[in-house]
Amino acid sequence: MADADIVESRQLTRYRHALVESRTRYKNLIHGILLQNGTRIPGTPFTKGYVDALRRLGDYRIDGYLAEIESHNRQVAEADVRVWRKVRESEDATLLTSVPGVGRYTALTISAEIGDVSRFADSHRLCAYAGIVPSVRNSADVIHHGRITKRGSTMLRWVLAEAVHTHARCAPDSDITTFYRRIAKRRGTAKATIAAASKMLRFIYWMLSERREFVPHYSQDRKTRGSV
Repeated sequence: MADADIVESRQLTRYRHALVESRTRYKNLIHGILLQNGTRIPGTPFTKGYVDALRRLGDYRIDGYLAEIESHNRQVAEADVRVWRKVRESEDATLLTSVPGVGRYTALTISAEIGDVSRFADSHRLCAYAGIVPSVRNSADVIHHGRITKRGSTMLRWVLAEAVHTHARCAPDSDITTFYRRIAKRRGTAKATIAAASKMLRFIYWMLSERREFVPHYSQDRKTRGSV
């Protein structure tokens, strides 16, 4: 059983995630109306100028959806303040922000979904908890490895996949990014994302277990530590 603080962090991050998903749904409904009416509005969607142009259309449905989006914006901003406060209070979440591309919300989500990392005997068991290890099927004396299990924490699996893409942009030369690009060339971006998410989670296991900040080149760091 997770302690009260972990439960509270999980509730907060999942609440914010639900708000963002709901806000996206309203935005998609507006895009659908514009597409149906053949209306094109120049500019970046849902910036101030774009929203002003939407209001000038005088469509009651769009106006209603915009009101919902504005309400969601306020709620997301309030949730972010709570997230930032929680990260300051969490040693694990603060440590995870040292990973390039992992912001405060992502760090709190990962740390909350993992809980106490010591409950996992090794990094493979943590990856299994996230559902990002291959499924295994035995047939006679043959072992078949299939798609990932997708068992365990859906939130952890989702946020890691998001973090991989952000990390690749922020740290183009890290071990994780290099691994992601190598897999993507051979097997496509979808499989590369899952493989890199698993690798990132193994890094995170090491970080939380040893209380050390992220290093972009783990193999080089191991050599340095071994020579000291």
